[in-house]
Amino acid sequence: MNINNKHYPNYSLVSYSQKSKKYRRFNWIFLLSVFFPVITVGILNIIVNPYDVFNTPNFIGINHSKPRKDNNDRLFKATDIIRIKPVTVFLGSSRAKRALDPNHPALENHHPAYNLSIDNPNIYELRRYLEHAITNQEKLGLVIIGLDFFTFNSFQENQVNFSENRLEKQHISAKDFINITFSLDALLASKETIIDSRKTPANNLGYGENGFMPELNVDPEKTQQRFNQLISYYVKHRYARYQLSAQFLDELKTIVDLSEKNQIKLILFISPSHATHWEAMKRKDKWLIFEEWKREVVKITPVFDFSGYNSITTEPIHNNMENYTENSHYTPKVGNLILNRILSYKEEEVPEDFGILINSKNLESHLEKIRQDREVWVKNNPDEVNLVIEIKQKYDRSLTDKNEMAN
Repeated sequence: MNINNKHYPNYSLVSYSQKSKKYRRFNWIFLLSVFFPVITVGILNIIVNPYDVFNTPNFIGINHSKPRKDNNDRLFKATDIIRIKPVTVFLGSSRAKRALDPNHPALENHHPAYNLSIDNPNIYELRRYLEHAITNQEKLGLVIIGLDFFTFNSFQENQVNFSENRLEKQHISAKDFINITFSLDALLASKETIIDSRKTPANNLGYGENGFMPELNVDPEKTQQRFNQLISYYVKHRYARYQLSAQFLDELKTIVDLSEKNQIKLILFISPSHATHWEAMKRKDKWLIFEEWKREVVKITPVFDFSGYNSITTEPIHNNMENYTENSHYTPKVGNLILNRILSYKEEEVPEDFGILINSKNLESHLEKIRQDREVWVKNNPDEVNLVIEIKQKYDRSLTDKNEMAN
């Protein structure tokens, strides 16, 4: 008997269609199960904003305190420059980052101002961040740079969180966006932010909004402990080995040339660490190199020198210090005095012996005066001198013990 197929359903085609629908449904469920959590994590990280990269609001008790922010300054400051486009920029290490306030009254007509200083840089990194600022603001008019001896050490490598990929761009890089939005590390940072915000009072909501990040909640009872730790750090690490880098001196020359090319007023100064810091340098036999560094700098450009032994840097170590949190970092009070001096603002408030513009003509007499000032300080402050000596001797003994054990 002949059967006409058009009167009967094609069971194989129906079965295939049903299976196809099931596969599509499964694929959609699978894709949603994968991507929905990822998108949720991304939205959460954008709202919590643990690195303070996105221009999202801070909610008290949720994300007002950002413990990861300070240690990611190379990231969030690069994006701040893109968003804020400052016409005045501060550059330097954590010393300048903690002490130079962009809201200083001398800068009233130079806003927006931004503190672009970053932790533990070399001079190459500072040059690259200057180029980033120039790329994003063609009217950049004033750049103030705090110079530090350690940033010219040939052993001072780029920090691991430094990225060329985020600089000289006018948008956040794709790599940074993915890392701070969808990564597990960003999720953990958001968790830390929420936990810290629930237990931390909202006393510093504007912390770091213009790059200015002074030391917060300094315990005066631990002043001596901080001095001991930082002196030991410089004895063991910063001044354990030092080689003045010709390449980094060339980077300074590039900064000067960039400023001239872009009609930027450039002001440079040498940071005023505490007298015990300079004594540690002296005891580690780096003083002659330090003087040579200054000679090389003034060959390139004049610079304000706040280092050495003066009425600010020789403040006695005690629990209620006004000028220092430890031997390396000075306070915003001192930062204001620096800005007063270099910007010719209320200079009558600045101690006469604090800050001098040095050049190739007056440098040698200036260096001689610092040597003489040191002799006076050493004579009048035996306890602080002995503190540095004891820390160095303890480190030297530990090296001797290690060598003996190795042999």
